[in-house]
Amino acid sequence: MRILALETTDKTGSVAALDNYNLLAELMLDQNQRSARSLAPAMQALLVRVDWSPKDVQLVGVSIGPGSFTGLRVGVTAAKVFAYAVGADVLGINTLEAIALGGAADLSESGAIKRNVAVAIDAQRGDVVAQPFAMHSPDRVESLGPQELLPADQWLSRLTPETVVSGPALLRLADRLPSGIKAMDRRYWPPQSSAVGRLAAQYYSAGRRDDLWKLVPHYCRRSAAEEKWDAMGK
Repeated sequence: MRILALETTDKTGSVAALDNYNLLAELMLDQNQRSARSLAPAMQALLVRVDWSPKDVQLVGVSIGPGSFTGLRVGVTAAKVFAYAVGADVLGINTLEAIALGGAADLSESGAIKRNVAVAIDAQRGDVVAQPFAMHSPDRVESLGPQELLPADQWLSRLTPETVVSGPALLRLADRLPSGIKAMDRRYWPPQSSAVGRLAAQYYSAGRRDDLWKLVPHYCRRSAAEEKWDAMGK
């Protein structure tokens, strides 16, 4: 199964090519350009690197959030257009789950794989979107609860010493972690397209299929502009 994986929910993004669970190549998007301008060239360069034509791709995995409004729209739209054009299947992947899986190998090397991980992204306005996971192996994580939008202080107060924390929210919260709470290596805080691809391979092998026409981004909240519009009674 030849898989193209896209991750554009964070300030930086990446694309990856996998043969089933085997990562062939992963490229970071150009941080000096907006993701809409850098994504297509990166996808093209990736296919050249692994010597694939577009029609060689059988499955497109894309992170569908939570994450930035612009990044999510760009990534999901690109995934759907590409999959439709080449006749590939498409699967949407939970960004928080991809972050959890991305750090699982690191915890495995440290001998701490059988731990829970609390993942959070910055939702602005003092909030985070968080979700807990159990790490069973370097290749498998399991959700321990739903995603929640909550104040960052409330999330911090829930953390327990047996839990490792990760996610982009730590860029502003790392120095506020309660005593005894450990964070993953910061290399694993952002979501990685390689983890998106591995999750897509897992779910596809398990029989999951997503409807290309119904696949939409999962925003953690409505945009400030939408909320302001509603407040004006429009």
